[in-house]
Amino acid sequence: MKKTIIVMPVANEENTMGQILDEILALPYDNLYIYPVVDSYSKDRTEEIIREREKASDKVKCIFYQESTGVISCYLEGFRQALEDGAEQVLEMDGGGSHLPAEIPQFLDRLEEGYDCVWGSRFMEGGSMREQPLYRRILSFGGTFLSNLVLGTRLQDMTSGFEAFQREVLEKLELSHFLSTGHMYQTEMRFYCRNLNTVEVPIHYVGTASSLKGSSVTEALRLLFQLKENEGMIWKK
Repeated sequence: MKKTIIVMPVANEENTMGQILDEILALPYDNLYIYPVVDSYSKDRTEEIIREREKASDKVKCIFYQESTGVISCYLEGFRQALEDGAEQVLEMDGGGSHLPAEIPQFLDRLEEGYDCVWGSRFMEGGSMREQPLYRRILSFGGTFLSNLVLGTRLQDMTSGFEAFQREVLEKLELSHFLSTGHMYQTEMRFYCRNLNTVEVPIHYVGTASSLKGSSVTEALRLLFQLKENEGMIWKK
C-alpha cells in the first residue's frame, strides 16, 4: 500500500480519542499513519492522550495547531503537513467517534483501484445515520438534495466528512482559496472534484453531541451560490 496519512481534526475528544487511535493502529497496514490535528480550542486531555500514543508508536504524529481558526483550518493544516511528509494518499475523518475506523479499509481499497477521490456516503445503499435527531437527518439529506440541484452534481451524500484523496488531487488544489470555514467545506470539496475519477462508499455515521447552529446553515446557503464563481481560483495553473 502507498504511504497513507489520516488527517483527523480533534478538540475536546478525551472520551473517544484513545479508543479511536488504538482501533486505527490495530488495522493490518504497515504504511498507514495518523495525524491528529489538535485545535487550540481544545481544553481537555485530548492532546495528552495523543502524545502518549505518539511516544508508543511511530505511526502517530500529534500536531497542535496554535493558529487554528476552527475545524476546517485544522483539515487544511493536516493536509499541508501530510503532503510535506510524503503522503501518497490522504484520508480525512472525524476524531469524535462519528466515523468508524473499521470502515477505513474500503476507502484504501478504492484508492488502490485508482480512484482520485473516495467519498463516504450515509445515504447510499448500505450506509446509515445513527443516534441523530430527525432535524439533523433532514438537514443533511436536504443539503445533499439542494447542493445537487444548484451545483449540478449527482452524489448521494454531499456533506459527509469521511473522504480520501490521491496526493495529486490535493497538490493541485489551492487549499487557501476555499470559501467555507464550516459545514459547507465538504460540499465545496466535492463540487470542485466532480470531474475527477471519484466513487462513493457506504458509511455508518454515529451521532455526536455537537449541534448545528443557525449561522452554519445560513453560511451554507450563501456559499452554495458562490462556488461556481470561485472554482476558477481553486485549481493551480
